[in-house]
Amino acid sequence: MTAVVVGVLKLSLHDATVGYLVGFQDGRNALHFAPEFKADPSRPTFSLITHPAFPNVDKVLSTPWARRQRLHPALSNLLPEGALRELLAQKLKVHIDSEFQLLAHLGQDLPGALIASPLDAGQIPGYLLSAIGPVKTVKPATQDEINRFSLAGIQMKFSMRERDGRYHLGQSGELGDWIVKTPSTKHAHVPLNEYTAMRLAQLAGIDIPDIRLVELDKLATLPPINLPNEQHAFAIRRFDRHNVQRIHMEDFAQVLVKYPHEKYSSANAEHIGKVLYQYTGDALANVQQIARRLLVNILLANGDAHLKNWSVIYPDRITPELSPAYDIVTTQVYIPDERQFALNLGDNKDWYHANLGHFERWATKADIPWRAIKPHLDDTLDKARTLWPTALKNLPMVESHKQQLKVHWRALNTDFQVI
Repeated sequence: MTAVVVGVLKLSLHDATVGYLVGFQDGRNALHFAPEFKADPSRPTFSLITHPAFPNVDKVLSTPWARRQRLHPALSNLLPEGALRELLAQKLKVHIDSEFQLLAHLGQDLPGALIASPLDAGQIPGYLLSAIGPVKTVKPATQDEINRFSLAGIQMKFSMRERDGRYHLGQSGELGDWIVKTPSTKHAHVPLNEYTAMRLAQLAGIDIPDIRLVELDKLATLPPINLPNEQHAFAIRRFDRHNVQRIHMEDFAQVLVKYPHEKYSSANAEHIGKVLYQYTGDALANVQQIARRLLVNILLANGDAHLKNWSVIYPDRITPELSPAYDIVTTQVYIPDERQFALNLGDNKDWYHANLGHFERWATKADIPWRAIKPHLDDTLDKARTLWPTALKNLPMVESHKQQLKVHWRALNTDFQVI
């Protein structure tokens, strides 16, 4: 029998072996879970669907997760999209859909705590060889010592470390502690927009990580990319890193087993609320916070809060909690006549039709008690109306964007008008 050419990645999470990802030369791939991982009731949570308390978990883990070209959504969503993926694929000389090769290259500094390590033939366990048959292994290409960029998303953004006021792409084995987003060549002043929107969200009671505007000349060792004539990048501290420790996380495309191209259309805000209320540790606080965020996205005209812009983290390695907020941008200033948010909320997607009744419908559908949600919406609105008009004057968003945001505030339903 002719040996099949494969590459094998060992997937590790907090020193536990999750399993082995096998990549075949014809584009097929399969994740085989390690027997010890399946048998361990106290295993770290790789994805919510692998949590011991999740429905049908034994069935989920009983057979390999097999796909072609694209990896399973739990892994596919770890990879960048758009221009960043094109840059990486060009560097590796692979097709942009060769996700096994992309994961192999980025596997040492992925979002969350998962590590993907290429194996030599002698390191592959016997039970895996028995499962896949005669093979000839080829060790996949791994990360260079520099020029690592491993973050999901379409915008150019890089995992970097701050040293003495400058930001560097991590050396081999070094974890980035900041996500740095460079200015867009398509839309003007996005870093100033995002910084302002995030600060306004924080004033309304939204939990955010540390954020900064960073002068472009403070960014070292960037790959050769086009940059507009702007002064600043936007930096946000990674909440999946603490000192040298990794904290596992997954976005809601991973949680709901959806591919990135399904991030707008395959689920709604009720699905997110229901998962948070049923499965997270501090369930009530998490759904109260997400209700605030859903409202703030309406108030800030953020139409891009899709599935990948909501995440859970696993601070105790097992139990999910809602992550801090990220990627809050006033998108309407870049999209003429935009009036819809990304995910259906209470059978509505129109900012200007949205009212408290839609939030009550959302809570009911997600089986969340409305009486626990409404006071947090009221408080969010009170903070926005009291603090935002003055704060906006001193924040760095460009003046034309500020004026468009004020017009948006006045056009909202009377339940949500800010000024």
